[in-house]
Amino acid sequence: MRILIIEDNPDIVANLYGFLEHKGYVLDSAANGYGGLALAAQHDYDAIILDVMLPGLNGVELCQKLRGELGKATPVLMLTARDTLQDKVAGFESGADDYMVKPFSMVELEVRLRALVRRSRGVQATSPVLTVGELAYDTANFEARRAGRPLTLTRTGLTILRLLMKESPKVVTREMLEQELWGEDRPDSDALRTHIHALRQALDKPHSFAMLRTIPGIGYKLLAADEEG
Repeated sequence: MRILIIEDNPDIVANLYGFLEHKGYVLDSAANGYGGLALAAQHDYDAIILDVMLPGLNGVELCQKLRGELGKATPVLMLTARDTLQDKVAGFESGADDYMVKPFSMVELEVRLRALVRRSRGVQATSPVLTVGELAYDTANFEARRAGRPLTLTRTGLTILRLLMKESPKVVTREMLEQELWGEDRPDSDALRTHIHALRQALDKPHSFAMLRTIPGIGYKLLAADEEG
């Protein structure tokens, strides 16, 4: 597995190399945002470990460029010393797939890396285009559009969207979504809520009605038309 580490703290980088290389990972690293972006543009990685507070180009800005300008869907695990909900939302909305707060466990980091890579490889290239009303998702090319307008989503966001579209208009419980996303390695955080928030911002904010509806205490569902949810 080939991993890109973008981190300016040499002690953290050394610890990551010491732990992951021993397990057979192939690692590249950059100590600033622009260097990391250049490596991400030049090579294909299975996952990227990305620090938020970087010199030159911070992690949020880098992730936005990775998803927007480069069009890369590489799973991104974001590292930060900040643990507020607002910080997590900002990270996920920039395109990150997972979020860990420093200091972190190397064992947990590897578990999350493997889960990200497993999910990124889980969608079959032969999957059909899913449609719900004016929403279409080409699962072969990881491209989602509403009313012809492209949606900028993380791989995790696309996984949530795919499950909601397949089940629409039925309700998808939180437990079903968490099982699909993390299996038995579920994070002890507001990860699902922040991913749903980011999905709702991309899917519904520019439009006249909300397709994504919350069913309090149960889960979520997608509606094809503006009807009572």
